[in-house]
Amino acid sequence: MNQSLPTRSPLIRKLERFTPLSEADRTALEGIGSHVENVPAHRDLVTEGDRPRGIPLLLEGMAYRYKMRANGARQIPAYLVPGDMGDLDVALIDRMDHSVGTFSPCRVAWIKPETLADIQRSHPAVARALRIGTLVDEATLREWLLNVGRRSSKERLAHLFSELLLRLQVVGLATENSYALPIGQAELADTTGMSSVHVNRSLMELRREGLIALSGRTLTILDVPALKALAEFKANYLHLEERGAA
Repeated sequence: MNQSLPTRSPLIRKLERFTPLSEADRTALEGIGSHVENVPAHRDLVTEGDRPRGIPLLLEGMAYRYKMRANGARQIPAYLVPGDMGDLDVALIDRMDHSVGTFSPCRVAWIKPETLADIQRSHPAVARALRIGTLVDEATLREWLLNVGRRSSKERLAHLFSELLLRLQVVGLATENSYALPIGQAELADTTGMSSVHVNRSLMELRREGLIALSGRTLTILDVPALKALAEFKANYLHLEERGAA
């Protein structure tokens, strides 16, 4: 099905936080998707070992990158929220080295690498914003490595929840302290390097301390400054400062 991205798509909202975009830049981005598909929860968008089929752009829902061990153990090193893309340089590789799955039902636009390359050549501001986005992905991975290696169990969850609050606020999917969290405890365990039992215990501690509330698939952060302080959360690695339009 051939569709264009909606005006003021999450991609545009995100990239405008990295650098000012002109109306021509926005117009180019609105038509970037060659086709859009609806993907159910708990399905792979990308499977390790497959040939790349294009660059996925998440329009709705939440997805994640992951790696599997032979024994079935999984590690999740990144979340994708609306406005996030898969690897921009997939045209340079023959086979995917990781998988991308969906936490929730997702709408995904598939972008042809040559289309994105043409836009980057014709729109330097878009090229700059996409490059910053790649640097942010790398910086985020460093934070997640610190999370797993050096933060306590409560701090790991507090940092993850604080990061998601800001990332979802940027694309209009979070209030000042609440957002949908379609992620189970087993998936949080695979993200933070803990067991599901340890995740459950840590969530209970955060609740008892009056920092969070979970109702169904909605997370409410009851004390945002205190949660960020617990996690030592500093948002500078996300580079999401407000910027004016060109």
